[in-house]
Amino acid sequence: MARAQWIVATLTVTLICTGVGLLRGSQGAEPATSGTADALPSRALGLSGHRRLVRGLEHSGTHGPGTGPRVSAAPLRASRPLRLRIPSLGVDLPLARGPQSDGGVAGWDPAGPVPGSAGTAVVSGDGLPLAALRRGRTIEIPRADHRTAVFTVERISPGAVTGSGGRPGRARLRLVSGETTVLARLTGPLRTG
Repeated sequence: MARAQWIVATLTVTLICTGVGLLRGSQGAEPATSGTADALPSRALGLSGHRRLVRGLEHSGTHGPGTGPRVSAAPLRASRPLRLRIPSLGVDLPLARGPQSDGGVAGWDPAGPVPGSAGTAVVSGDGLPLAALRRGRTIEIPRADHRTAVFTVERISPGAVTGSGGRPGRARLRLVSGETTVLARLTGPLRTG
């Protein structure tokens, strides 16, 4: 009986040491989306492949289409918006205060919040091809504070959308052109200078 207990104790210590060694070896390593090198420590921690990927993206600050889910960012302090950029559509327009009817300028509603600050900011522009946007694409608004508010598209609606659309205290964007409305949430600021 004593020999069986000794064997069980030895195996237990060996397994614990091996697990600790694997966990230490995985600390500081870049997140893997697949592969056996990261599989065992992640399973030991109860993390699935999706959670590892999301955790890695949250820490890397990655922005752009196809990089996976993005978390909402904290609202920014109010600062004058300068431009409206939609990289996937090739849109880059000056952003002026008030409604704009000129096709070369977009306007933001000064009665509401500034894009990037808490609340739902409203930006409009004639002739923007918003129906071509897809969920997960980004909208960028460079601001006077040398930061760019990056919004991620959540919904494209073929018609007017009313209401605040979101939880209080979050920064959101409603982009309107003709009969198309895009709703997006702030997913991060970028430093531009």
